[in-house]
Amino acid sequence: NLEMIKKILLIFIVSLLFNSLSYGAGTGAGERDEKIEKGSPEKGAYKLIKKAKKQEKKGKLKKAEKKYKRALDLLLEANKLTPGNPDILNYLGFTSRKTGDFEGAEAYYLMGLALNPNHNGINEYLGELYLQTNRKNLALERLNVLKVCNCDEYQELKDLIDGTKTSKY
Repeated sequence: NLEMIKKILLIFIVSLLFNSLSYGAGTGAGERDEKIEKGSPEKGAYKLIKKAKKQEKKGKLKKAEKKYKRALDLLLEANKLTPGNPDILNYLGFTSRKTGDFEGAEAYYLMGLALNPNHNGINEYLGELYLQTNRKNLALERLNVLKVCNCDEYQELKDLIDGTKTSKY
């Protein structure tokens, strides 16, 4: 889809223009969490996402969606402050997907992978998006990337693909 490619390229180019790319390829979200400033938009977004996930589990979907939307706004702000951060792009993809913007989610995930092709979280969440949008073959590609990581993300995506775990998307 030409429009999707244009969107991805535009977002990627803008991110690169403002980016010093100080994040290493091996940086995981867990390492990054320790470096996030208190009171930053990124920290606020992560807190909202945690709360939204809990509400989702309780079946409070409307409340969860509101929190995901607020988190998305904070992540967009964080992305302006720290462009080209794969962790922020991962969560921009996640919150976009949770609020129903599948094209936007895919664009953010692909931008993150362009910066860090082995990012476990992005590969898992992109695989979930592909399952959600009936593109199992592409989800299998993401699983193949995760095969060597010896990580939870591999098993979670594998279980979703195999149907041994109910969807968490």
